[in-house]
Amino acid sequence: MRFVNFSPDGKERQLGVLQGSTIVSLGVATLEQLLAEGKDLTAFANAQHASAAEYQLSEVTLLPPLTKPGKIICVGLNYADHTKESPYDQPAYPTLFPRFNTSLIAHGAPMIRPLVSDSLDFEGEMAVVLKSGGRHIPLAKALDCVAGYSIFNDGSVREFQFKAPQWTVGKNFDGTGAFGPALVTADEVPAGGKGLKLETRLNGTVVQSANTDDMLFDAASLISIISEAITLAAGDVIVSGTPSGIGWAREPKLIMRDGDVCEVEIEGLGVLSNVVRDEAPQR
Repeated sequence: MRFVNFSPDGKERQLGVLQGSTIVSLGVATLEQLLAEGKDLTAFANAQHASAAEYQLSEVTLLPPLTKPGKIICVGLNYADHTKESPYDQPAYPTLFPRFNTSLIAHGAPMIRPLVSDSLDFEGEMAVVLKSGGRHIPLAKALDCVAGYSIFNDGSVREFQFKAPQWTVGKNFDGTGAFGPALVTADEVPAGGKGLKLETRLNGTVVQSANTDDMLFDAASLISIISEAITLAAGDVIVSGTPSGIGWAREPKLIMRDGDVCEVEIEGLGVLSNVVRDEAPQR
């Protein structure tokens, strides 16, 4: 199933199942709530279906599938070709950094190019959403923790990313973390989200093209390795890394501008599309 978080009126938030261009509402439940309660998402949706209201996708405002995940853990340098275009040697351990909820935006929402830096870049990635967690999760059981998969554009303000040895600020500007459009349940895609084509397009031109098989640390490995140190929980999100082709590594640099449209498409998961808008001056 494909779960979407949406507002039919710009005020109320609802959860729904996306069927083509129709959203079947599941009411005011949230994925955060259902996952924390250990609910089977498909069973919950089927139980609500008979009396559910329906909306057209074109008539609602989408929100990120989860607006307040407990943790968003991002992975850097997880494709060897991307590491080669970066100023880093390939590490033997996942490069991890946090994303904060205040940076999240939905499919169709503007990605904000900040006032303080002309260095907003794209990074198409697969997101892994957990339905359970714990410490020291065995590799063989790691995928049992996965609720589903989604798409992420890890919009990066490169100037600020490289101001210090760690990347947190440049990866957390408000309005730069595009997430969605849907959570696709794990049974809808190959195990671990493997073998999926990933493509990023800027104004219709392909700028990144890869396959999730190219990840150095796959979804199961990331879950197991991260849980050696950090207790993972239902509703946590792991953003699994980007392939080569980023704008900052090009000559001349390809920086996103006001009015640009950035799309990230992952086979079986859909298309995440956002227009870039300049941050409004403060008054």
